[in-house]
Amino acid sequence: MGVECYVVVHNIAKRHNVGTLARSATAFGVSELILVGRRDFNSFGSHGSSSHLRFRHFHSLNDARTFLKDDRDCDICGVEITNDAVPVNQHPFNKNTAFLLGNEGTGLSPKEIQICDFFVYIPHYGPGTASLNVTVAASIVLHHFGVWAGFTERPRDGNKFVVAERPVKQGRRNFCTETEDSIIEERKARRENAANGFFEETENGNSSSNLLDALFVDS
Repeated sequence: MGVECYVVVHNIAKRHNVGTLARSATAFGVSELILVGRRDFNSFGSHGSSSHLRFRHFHSLNDARTFLKDDRDCDICGVEITNDAVPVNQHPFNKNTAFLLGNEGTGLSPKEIQICDFFVYIPHYGPGTASLNVTVAASIVLHHFGVWAGFTERPRDGNKFVVAERPVKQGRRNFCTETEDSIIEERKARRENAANGFFEETENGNSSSNLLDALFVDS
């Protein structure tokens, strides 16, 4: 089995970016999108691609890190300009990698930086902007990882790529479900994660059971 790629979504400020990020994730071969904090999200911009992407939920960054390191044997790569960050076009990857992207305004938080094994940044060549939209940055980084990993290019039909049939099994729209045992933990973590406003609570605050296997249609 070849290497795998994951994306960790924790502190993105603009809700619609999650849907667009899902579209890029499935285009570039991401195995799972890891949601940390609240489980509701906005799939606007995914154009149905979220149904081809597996989602998994954790209450804290440390829980996500434990899963990625112990169960998926991942390096965790922060996408951020730091003193030791490497240009992404140098492809400094070694194995399964999970990418953690910074908030659109503030970048990676100290807690997010703490769980990362290394960092990459995207070189800029023009003078007009200090940073990129998080979904644009994700697309560039994920494409570079796919090139390094040697992912097989999808077949084309005319001027577009062939889209696979949607999985038969679907979950609740725009809602990442979890195991029943973790519902109590969610309530404890809710205050801590309230600042991660890109998720939206359901009206009654209830959770459902069953870990997500396949996800959500947009229509």
